Amino acid sequence: MKKRKEEKIMRKKGHKISIIGVGNMGKALIEGSIQTLIEKGIISSSKDIIATRRKKEELNKLENEFSIDTTTDNKKAVTKGDVIILAVKPQVIFDVLDEISPAVDSTKLLISIVAGVTIKAIQSRLNEGAHVIRAMPNTPLQVREGAIAISRGENASNEDVALAKEIFTAMGKVVTVEEELMDAVTGLSGSGPAYIFLIIEALSDAGVKMGLPRETSLNLAVQTVLGAAKMVLETGKHPAELKDMVTSPGGTTIAGLHVLEECAVRSALIKAVEEAVRRSSQLGGDKG
Repeated sequence: MKKRKEEKIMRKKGHKISIIGVGNMGKALIEGSIQTLIEKGIISSSKDIIATRRKKEELNKLENEFSIDTTTDNKKAVTKGDVIILAVKPQVIFDVLDEISPAVDSTKLLISIVAGVTIKAIQSRLNEGAHVIRAMPNTPLQVREGAIAISRGENASNEDVALAKEIFTAMGKVVTVEEELMDAVTGLSGSGPAYIFLIIEALSDAGVKMGLPRETSLNLAVQTVLGAAKMVLETGKHPAELKDMVTSPGGTTIAGLHVLEECAVRSALIKAVEEAVRRSSQLGGDKG
């Protein structure tokens, strides 16, 4: 096994974080983290976040809303930052890497949240020795309940990993995985919020169909999903065990579960994750 390189680059508090390509996920990163990052001393103020986007009018909205620094110049943002979060679309990542690579030296930590694109592919467009970490967050980080997986590149130090974890812990729960599992992470937790939103919408519609007012039905559906998730987290019990605790012989719950099994809801969710994983792999294509 190749020994991991460990460059002695001290990463102290008071960072400047450049987010390249602030779309929906980039905005969620900003909204979900600014206050906590300041409280932890990772950044000194909101102005230590530098956001880029091609449309100046969108940057103006971000600057007004969050009091951050903005620019349309990706290379300038990379030069100003010491932590670079790459949040562009997979289709344009290599053009962006070619643009910023002269400014990415070994003193900077580059964190990519681009789906499907490997660390090897990213490093191939950067100067030798670039410190790269790959991350896959999901949109609930906007409310500090994100699920974030990270994988380290061969040049990333233990301090790099610790810093990435500290940044993302401000937004939710962080796990470390081997990079070959990143597509699985993308299909499960990256795309997963959309599956849960669909389930909440369907439960709410069902309540309305049965006579509940829309607002009441939605509130009940949301709290039911939130409460169920919290029970899994806080009790440590397997979901199947918790399911059985609610399921009385001959009762209402088993009748409903029977219908869900007949409609193959379990199989549909598994297939949804499988398909999302397959698509994530496709996005990377043969680029690394």
